[in-house]
Amino acid sequence: MSLKLHLLLFVIVIPMGAFAVASAQRMAKADARTHDQNWADLMKSMKTMHAAMGTAQPSGNDDEDFVNLMLPHHDAAVEMAKAELLHGNDPQMRRLAQEIITDQESEIQLMKLWLGQQKAGLKHPHQPQPSGFPKEK
Repeated sequence: MSLKLHLLLFVIVIPMGAFAVASAQRMAKADARTHDQNWADLMKSMKTMHAAMGTAQPSGNDDEDFVNLMLPHHDAAVEMAKAELLHGNDPQMRRLAQEIITDQESEIQLMKLWLGQQKAGLKHPHQPQPSGFPKEK
C-alpha cells in the first residue's frame, strides 16, 4: 500500500469507523436510558397506586369501597398508558394505551361524580345504567 493510501486510511477512514462505533454506543446508551426511564415511570405508577389503595379505609358501603379502590387503580392505568405513549414503539400497544387513557379517564370522572353524589346524599336510583351492567334490584 502506498503512503498516500495509508495516510488516507489513518486520517479519514479509521476516524469515521471510530465515530460510527461511538455513535452506536451513544444510541445504545440512550435506548437504555429511555428503557430505564420507562420502567421507572411504570414502577412509580404502581407504587403510587399501592400506597393509595393501602391507605383506603372501609366506609361501610360496598359500592363506595369499590370506587375508593378503583380510583387509584384507574389513575395508575392512565399513568402507565402515558408512559407507553412516551416510550413505546409498537403501534398496537400505542393505540391500546390511547384507548386506556380515554376509557379510564371517563370512568374516573364517572366515579368521582358518583362519590360526590353519595357525599351530598343524592342517590338517584332511576339513573340510566351503562350498557352491559346489570340493572339495580
